[in-house]
Amino acid sequence: MKLDDFDYDLPRHLIARYPPPNREDARLLHLPRENETLAHLKITDLPRYLRPGDLVVINDTKVNPWRIHGRRESGGRVEVLLLKQLSPKKFRAMARANRPLPEGETIVFDESHRATLGPQGLERELEFSSPDGLLEWLESFGEMPIPPYLERSAEAVDKERYQTVFARNPGAVAAPTAGLHLSETLLEEVSATGARIARLTLHVGAGTFRPVQTENIEEHEMDAESYVLTEEAVASIQDTRAGGGRVLAVGTTVVRALESAYIEANARGRALRAGEFSTRLFIRPGFRFQMVDMMLTNFHLPRSTLLMLVAAFAGREKILSAYAQAVDAGYRFYSYGDAMLISRAEE
Repeated sequence: MKLDDFDYDLPRHLIARYPPPNREDARLLHLPRENETLAHLKITDLPRYLRPGDLVVINDTKVNPWRIHGRRESGGRVEVLLLKQLSPKKFRAMARANRPLPEGETIVFDESHRATLGPQGLERELEFSSPDGLLEWLESFGEMPIPPYLERSAEAVDKERYQTVFARNPGAVAAPTAGLHLSETLLEEVSATGARIARLTLHVGAGTFRPVQTENIEEHEMDAESYVLTEEAVASIQDTRAGGGRVLAVGTTVVRALESAYIEANARGRALRAGEFSTRLFIRPGFRFQMVDMMLTNFHLPRSTLLMLVAAFAGREKILSAYAQAVDAGYRFYSYGDAMLISRAEE
């Protein structure tokens, strides 16, 4: 399939640049399995579509506020996004400035914190002069790495709202945005239906912002992302399957993790197992889903791998038609926007 097959027109004013006043204020577009009319709902209606024995799987990754601003020792502003801690004072990072940043460049952040860049590349090492109090400083000095399409700097509201209420395992550079809608109250209402809630962890990487640059989408390669399945999550999934319940994935990250785990287990001829894994799975139309029956997800960018994933789940024409109707109805799009509840297409 071609990249143009996943394009659509979106008026600029429908991009949600800020979160709604409350997490539960989001609208919910229900895309049913059969050829039924789309339902225009609220996120608070989600429990109505669950029943006893279902399983809701959430991603409890936590976004690190690791976008930091400094200056070259020789002058000139630098923006750095720390991706992963490699040692007490060394990180993998992305850095940008008006002029190229050579190896050995020193970046000054404040009087007590400076760092040296490693060899050039899209991602490179950044070593701070001292590890003392470094993580605490990053928590206070750093900004949340909100997406570039919001076209603004991070603000105080993003510290809370660009993070799920169940985030607990630091390591992501972007939020699993479908989970941003779920408040503690709504999670309690989900449990009250008799559905269970399971957690996994997939750390969203910088590749989530990387556009597809090949016209033939099959030639695109996904960046690796790590994920963790606990024994508790595996047991909940197995119990749900054995009891005939459905699995609802909250977000595309959960879909990738669950389907990747199935592929890994099936390739080795064994049952689903707990552990830490890495995936480069690219889900696009033609993919056969084995683990996920329903998905809660936001509205995604045109020509993106996330749009391709939901198109694989529900059908490309059905998704693009739903997006067109969402535009006409004034839904808010992208990370801080509204949500969709999708049932998997019949095979």
